[in-house]
Amino acid sequence: MPDRIRVRTRVNDAEVEFLCESRQSLLEVLRDVLGLTGAKEGCNDGNCGACTVIMDGRTVNSCLVLAVEAEGRSITTIEGLASAEGLHPLQQIFLDEVALQCGFCTPGVILSAKALLDREPRADEARIRCWMGGNLCRCTGYDKIVRAVLRAGEAMRKGAS
Repeated sequence: MPDRIRVRTRVNDAEVEFLCESRQSLLEVLRDVLGLTGAKEGCNDGNCGACTVIMDGRTVNSCLVLAVEAEGRSITTIEGLASAEGLHPLQQIFLDEVALQCGFCTPGVILSAKALLDREPRADEARIRCWMGGNLCRCTGYDKIVRAVLRAGEAMRKGAS
């Protein structure tokens, strides 16, 4: 049995400690060890964005990050967006705009959109399309997603977050 490494990190604003093998991806640990199944395994080579999470304020493909690299970092998954008061504005607006269908890509899309709006609250359509280029959606198309992100940016600027 391979040696396991103890990792201490912060996931969704909670201190977390886990054991992992040196070869395990962050995606594997999130799903199989921590039970956070929002991030999905799509391509497992960083091309589809289904496994996107936010690490220290930046989006990362969790399939490409080793779990040991999470040591001392702060990670946000889709499970960490909603609060006891309700859904994050992005989540609610995605529902309102019907910017999702099967839901497989949705967690990664929403987290990518959040990272963009946190950096550029007034991102325009061209910037959103460019930023979201790393998230593939085979069901709903991108127009509804872009509209939802534009509307969410407006709502978040007005203090709905």
